[in-house]
Amino acid sequence: MPQPILLRGVAWAALWDAAQQRQTYGRDLDILIEGGKIASVAPHAGDAPPPEGAEVVDARHMLVMPGLMNIHTHPTTEPAYRGVRDDHGVPEQFMSGLFERSQSMRLDQAGQAAAMRLAYAEMLAAGVTSVVDLSRPFPEWLGIMAESGMRVWAGPGYAAARWGMEAPQTVTWLWNREDAVRQFAAAKAVMKEAEAHACGRLTGIVFPAQIDTVEEEMLRESIAYAAETGRPFTTHISQAVVEIHEMIRRHGETPIQWASRIGLLTPRSILGHAIFVDEHSSIRWHTRTDIGLIADSGASVAHCPSPFARYGEHLQDFGKYRARGINMGFGTDCAPHNLIEEMRLAVILARNADRNLHAADAGSVFHAATVGGADAVGRPDLGRLTPGATADVTLVDLGHPLMQPPRDPVRSLVFHAADRAVRRVIVGGETVWADGKPTRLNVAEAAGILAESQARMLRDAARHDYAGRDGDVIAPLSLSMWHGRNAAVN
Repeated sequence: MPQPILLRGVAWAALWDAAQQRQTYGRDLDILIEGGKIASVAPHAGDAPPPEGAEVVDARHMLVMPGLMNIHTHPTTEPAYRGVRDDHGVPEQFMSGLFERSQSMRLDQAGQAAAMRLAYAEMLAAGVTSVVDLSRPFPEWLGIMAESGMRVWAGPGYAAARWGMEAPQTVTWLWNREDAVRQFAAAKAVMKEAEAHACGRLTGIVFPAQIDTVEEEMLRESIAYAAETGRPFTTHISQAVVEIHEMIRRHGETPIQWASRIGLLTPRSILGHAIFVDEHSSIRWHTRTDIGLIADSGASVAHCPSPFARYGEHLQDFGKYRARGINMGFGTDCAPHNLIEEMRLAVILARNADRNLHAADAGSVFHAATVGGADAVGRPDLGRLTPGATADVTLVDLGHPLMQPPRDPVRSLVFHAADRAVRRVIVGGETVWADGKPTRLNVAEAAGILAESQARMLRDAARHDYAGRDGDVIAPLSLSMWHGRNAAVN
């Protein structure tokens, strides 16, 4: 059991008010962490003796807050797209580059392990203590989760189809139903292995990869299996205009409507993205029911603003979804894995979508990144600072210049300082990030390994791409290359 920690003289704390069901500020407090739990929250008692054996932390210049929840991310692949996906998209596919990258670029296992270590370290740096990792399993996957010290929901993905292309304007679905059965069985085994891990911090989440790549029977089996085993359920849904058009072609209704009809929308369901609903300006379907269906079902939405903003799209809007009663959580989806930056972007995009300052604010996105995420995975003991809650805690330095003056520290964190002011991250009472680096996670060689794996991925893309192009053709450099002395330089 970790050593008790007394956070003494806490300047500001984000505390959970159970009666009002909201986060509130507390000031000048002593917070005791013991046995992996928040043992007490009390007015500062001066120099009163601490509990025997406790580490005493001077928190007079700290914001203490619950650890953040990242409920949708792909850390085993997305860091390999740094310098690749940032400006990449296909105009004929409504600007999305998802399908073109997926059919052409494949990262090897060495790169996946390195990417995962770097992504987990980046998440810790931004105060994340819990992550939903949605990946194709590989041998080192669960071991790196345990090594990180984070609380992880392992989502081993499975699907019956993979995306292909025949031309820029054409996406195809290449089906292998027998392999899907094998993948689903393997995913069940991996989830059980995760939950049996000695670290006690790993949980399974049922993850049929996309609403358009898994057939109805297996989707029904998946949600039934989640209910039977008490696990959460998630899938990508309404994440691309191409997907919407294909699902309407197949079923005559939107993905959300079809998912509702076949029983996928339940209180244990986390909908990855759910951006392109029927009333979205890029869809303009004849109905206006999708948001209401999500709200009435009790399902949650994992909101990941930046990947879609890069394509010129966004959820319309965060405030509308919340007003309809949808539980909103946050994910990073792709690199950078900085959840605080996602919170800031969500506010800005929501205000622009609604042309309304009150569409979102620091308080509403903070709630989503803490309580919203915890409720989505069915863990009311997380995302909250209150006696009895699990001690997943983030300490923020109020002395950082970007946190000054500390009039409203959550607002300063979201709009100004972000990860730069995060000083310490605690999971279950154990410090897993301090002094600018992870305490358990070995990232020493990860960057070099990832660079080599990315180079192979881009080179080998020509073997998979429908037009035989390598990665440098699919996603050219942002600047042209200078070719030496004969080049014109002004």
